[in-house]
Amino acid sequence: MHILLIEDDDRVGGYVAKGLREAGHIVDRCADGRQGLLRATSENYDAIILDRMLPSLDGMTILQTIRGTGDMTPVLILSALGDVDERVKGLRAGGDDYLPKPFSITELIARVEGMARRGPAAPAQPTTYRIADLEIDRLGRTVHRSGVRIELTAREFRILECLASHAGRVVTRSMLLESVWDYHFDPQTNIVDQHVSKLRQKIELDPVRPLIHTVRGSGYVLRAG
Repeated sequence: MHILLIEDDDRVGGYVAKGLREAGHIVDRCADGRQGLLRATSENYDAIILDRMLPSLDGMTILQTIRGTGDMTPVLILSALGDVDERVKGLRAGGDDYLPKPFSITELIARVEGMARRGPAAPAQPTTYRIADLEIDRLGRTVHRSGVRIELTAREFRILECLASHAGRVVTRSMLLESVWDYHFDPQTNIVDQHVSKLRQKIELDPVRPLIHTVRGSGYVLRAG
C-alpha cells in the first residue's frame, strides 16, 4: 500500500514509518499540517495516518477538509487524546479508525491494513436535512419549520429523519417499522399510519401543499410540492 503519514513527532513518525516499510508498504511522511494537507489532496493514497496535534494546521481541520472535497481515502487518527469523547469527535469528523498513543506498531499496521481491505468509507450522512422550509438537525435532534421550532416525540423525530434520509423516494411501512420500531415483521396494526398522522399535524402548515405525501398501498414520501 501507498500510505501518507502526517506526524510531527520525529520519534513517533520514524518508528511508524519504519514499521510500515518493514511490513512491505510505501510511506510518505509529512511533519507539518499544511504540507500534509497538500500531499493528501494532490496525490492518491491507499490510507492516511493522521496525528491530531500538528504545527500550522491541526489534524481535525485536515480531515474535515479532505472529506469536504469528497475524498474518502481511509484515515486512521493517532492522538494522545484517548478518552471516549475525543474518539467520538474524531470518528464523527470523518475518521475511519482512532488509535490513542502510546500504541503497538503491530496493532497500527493491522488497523491500517484492515481499513484498506474495507475500502473507502461510505459518505457520511448529513447532519442537517432541508426540505422546502423544513429543517431537521440530526445532531441537535431539533426540527424547525419556517424558523419556528416544532416539538416532536423521539419516535416522531425518527420517522421524520427516516423520511428525510430518503427524501423524494418512497419509504414503505415495512421500512419505517424496521427503522423506527425495530420490527422485522408486520405486526398487523396501523401503528405507522397513526404516528405519521400525528407527525403531519405538527409539521404541515398548509394542507394544500403538504410535505408528507401518502403513496397508496406502499408508504410515504417526503418532498416539497
